[in-house]
Amino acid sequence: MPDPLADRARRAASFNTASAHYAKYRPSYPPALYEALEEALGRPLTGARVADIGAGTGIATAQLRERGAHVLAVEPGEGMAAELRRTLPGTPLVRGDGNALPLADGVADLVTFAQSFHWTDPGRALPEAYRVLRPGGVLARWWNISDSSHTWVADQADRLRAHFGPEGAAHGAHIPGRADAAPAVGDPVVGALAKALSRPGGPDPEPVADAPLTHRIPWSRRLTVDDHLANLASHSLFLVADAALAQDFLDHERARLLQLFPDGHVEERYVVDLVLTTRPASA
Repeated sequence: MPDPLADRARRAASFNTASAHYAKYRPSYPPALYEALEEALGRPLTGARVADIGAGTGIATAQLRERGAHVLAVEPGEGMAAELRRTLPGTPLVRGDGNALPLADGVADLVTFAQSFHWTDPGRALPEAYRVLRPGGVLARWWNISDSSHTWVADQADRLRAHFGPEGAAHGAHIPGRADAAPAVGDPVVGALAKALSRPGGPDPEPVADAPLTHRIPWSRRLTVDDHLANLASHSLFLVADAALAQDFLDHERARLLQLFPDGHVEERYVVDLVLTTRPASA
């Protein structure tokens, strides 16, 4: 019987074999996301102390830095960390994961999980994030989710499931039980956050945290069919799949997409699912 935890670990580790490919083809995030972060913080990102957890190759890290934030990247994977160091050589980087952050208490105004929280154990990662936040600081978790309200996106998701089976989602579709699926927006966090604020000798755990604030931010990017397929191939579904099976899908999908988009370009459609919670200033 397959071990779900072992499978998740294998998929998480798979990115280290394709870090340069990941950095080149994965989408970034729209300006509206960072505007929502600033609104939640009640201040511009300029000068804010940010811990970007599961930073990967630094896609969000770079955008946060461009807005003037002081960013510390935390990344467990050797290959991903090496790519981040190559592309963002001036960015502080420590090796570690969200379940046991190698950071002191109260050092961050903002803790971010960009496309990475689903690789953690929430019961450990949430208390850790709140430990690292200063009182009044913000925890932000977000995911690029493929927007299946567009017919071609939904049809491609159907083909992925038909080809790879129940876990056949490569670009962010919500599929219950999938090992690397993002949790639903607005998922309950209060119990886990209480642990962060009620450790022995810690502050009064009441109030625990503000209610989660959720955003759904639609956006898109236009790119070639080949670059879109390269983006698909950077997902863990493809990285851990039998190479022939994965290539068969990509070959057939290229032919289908060129029929749909004869100019050789597609518009990838996304909705950013953003979940924001604030550590109370009184904690």
